[in-house]
Amino acid sequence: MKAICAIRSSDLWPLFRGTLSNNRTRPTYPEKLFFCRAKFADSGVDGSFSLRVVHPTLIVAEKEEAKAVLTLFLKKQGLSKAVAARSINKSDLFIDHLVSRLHSVHKSRYLVGRELTTLEIRDALIPYLESLQEEYGDILVDLVENFPNAPPAKEKLVTPAVPVSPPHSTLDPRKLKAISRVSEPGPEGDVRPQFLYLIELGLDLEKIKLITRRFPAFAYYSLEGKIKPVVEFLIDLGIPKSDIPMILSKRPQLCGISLSENLIPTMKFLENLGVDKKQWAKVIHRFPALLTYSRQKVKATVDFLYEMGLSDESIGKVLTRCPNIISYSVEDKLRPTTEYFRSLGVDVSILLQRCPQCLGCSIEANLKPVTEFFLEIGFSEEELGTMISRFGALYTFSLTENLIPKWEFFLTMDYEKSELVKFPQYFGYSLKERIKPRYALVKESGVKLLLNQILSLSGHNFEKVLKKKMQKMLSDEDQLSQTASVNLN
Repeated sequence: MKAICAIRSSDLWPLFRGTLSNNRTRPTYPEKLFFCRAKFADSGVDGSFSLRVVHPTLIVAEKEEAKAVLTLFLKKQGLSKAVAARSINKSDLFIDHLVSRLHSVHKSRYLVGRELTTLEIRDALIPYLESLQEEYGDILVDLVENFPNAPPAKEKLVTPAVPVSPPHSTLDPRKLKAISRVSEPGPEGDVRPQFLYLIELGLDLEKIKLITRRFPAFAYYSLEGKIKPVVEFLIDLGIPKSDIPMILSKRPQLCGISLSENLIPTMKFLENLGVDKKQWAKVIHRFPALLTYSRQKVKATVDFLYEMGLSDESIGKVLTRCPNIISYSVEDKLRPTTEYFRSLGVDVSILLQRCPQCLGCSIEANLKPVTEFFLEIGFSEEELGTMISRFGALYTFSLTENLIPKWEFFLTMDYEKSELVKFPQYFGYSLKERIKPRYALVKESGVKLLLNQILSLSGHNFEKVLKKKMQKMLSDEDQLSQTASVNLN
């Protein structure tokens, strides 16, 4: 059974509820219908379904993100930039299908109102596009442009409830052979030793097959020559054994790289750039692919960071805190994002040092919606630029889950919005655990504290400042009372 709901964008304004007057104006959106479809069985509730509305601005942004992923994928298949662009212009229905797939694969995220990050969107769509490429081959472009009318798998594609897994008969024979190798007996009649070793680490045969399907060479890595030395090396770096399955699942190529000729020299190269050798366990856990990139790719990113004005020490800190910055294309991702922030008056070198992950945000899906929100509620571009420079993480927060609720509560506080320009870190604190309870104590005490005093101080120091302010207030009241008494006499 399916439920179909039609929601007008004007009905979504309660998301932005709050008393907005004067320069606090209501954002405007096109009067357009947005449709959501869901099976009752998927709701997890007997016979009922509850879905928090996806904001129309986010839907538009997700479409742009899906277009960007599809464009990149088509170019990797050998299409020129111009041909890929022409295909994208004809692919509206297929883009809608990709967005629908996002909502299906990540339905639990949408049920609680959480937006997807750029990386989550890519991780959801790229494997799916790869599976379609395997099934449709050279006619994939026809599918994209004529969806859903391109044969032969129309019905399967328009129902994006589960990830598409093409029948084995359509797989490359090389992949079929690699996958079958995982479960077939070895020379001694048992599961091959490398797979037993991986099972002991926490992977099961099905997970190993999934890895092999994405990267067939993994099935042929020897235990003693490839897998075990790399695993032991990672554990020696301080990576918990329990994290090894996750790391190998994300980047099985690590096991195919020579320790002495590639991995260790690459690490030394990165250490010379400033990566903290004591932090390797954290760096690899954050981004296992880092050590599999060519030095040319790493150097291109590092040269860009130098161009942005960062010192050797700062570059090392950026690579340690945000190693996945290496994965972003300098020309297609980092430079456009940099120019966007510069257009708002942001010092990008400072932003990179404080919050390098901002440069990984999608301009359409993440940055523009946040900018439009702050401009709509009355901040100028200059004020916004100051806020970003002071607190770059501002652009990494969810609009519906973080920024809007905290703005609504701020409207109930006795502060001018200029306080947020001075202290945009306000948006980084928990509304439930920090902002509301501390502000309630301040209101109850009858004193006035700066916003940063309420939130940035430790619990002990906050209590001390609050007590001191209360004592001063009482002392001032006593002096006023005594002065008034003297005057009366």
